[in-house]
Amino acid sequence: MIVVATADFELYHEAVAELRDRGTVFTTVEPGSELPDRTRVVIVSHDDVDAVDVPEGVERVVASDADDARRAVEEALGVLRGGGGRTVVGVDPGTRPGIAVLAGGMVVAAFHVPLADAVSVIRREVDGEADPLVRVGDGARLQGSRIVNDLDDVPVELVDETGTTPYLGTGARGMGDVLAAVNIARLDGERVDSREVEPTPGELQRIKDESRQRSGGDRTIDEELARRVASGELNVDEALDEHRDETG
Repeated sequence: MIVVATADFELYHEAVAELRDRGTVFTTVEPGSELPDRTRVVIVSHDDVDAVDVPEGVERVVASDADDARRAVEEALGVLRGGGGRTVVGVDPGTRPGIAVLAGGMVVAAFHVPLADAVSVIRREVDGEADPLVRVGDGARLQGSRIVNDLDDVPVELVDETGTTPYLGTGARGMGDVLAAVNIARLDGERVDSREVEPTPGELQRIKDESRQRSGGDRTIDEELARRVASGELNVDEALDEHRDETG
């Protein structure tokens, strides 16, 4: 069982919320109180370390502050699982990639974010991990290559994502990308350092069409700008700004 023992109210609140969200069995005690017999791991703040007597056989996880609560809870859950295992991040690329974080085969976090935020989310999740791995699906070529190329200092595998998107029953609408990311994280892929993709005429046309839609029908970017969008150098709004500067 996990015990939260801290006088830091904000850390207490965040840690309890994280544990409740995961459906984890836990309890709380005041620093200085005796820990329950079934305690396996106790979460404390730096200021609580001396006040909490941790008996032999109990692991202590120290959280720096409330913002560190999720990391501390995941570490505590890793202790209960017997070490947690390697952190693997699965990514189902697209305009809003699904991202799943697995530790020892168990899903510990999931995200569905705009493409522009995907790399920062992935970097945050692998930061400080001893041997992380990111697995990116090979679909949505343009968006996937942008993610791969921006993760130049993280081990990345490119995974055949055929069949990774499950059937979604009643009430599961919107979960497909995240569930696909979970499946991608569990598949072996090919190690890559970068991914160069030549956009097809159809892909360039879709980017041009999107620019016209975003401008309210006012303008359409040219092929050169569309290629820069396809490569990830610009997003569509930035390309429209450049087009306005060039053409007035």
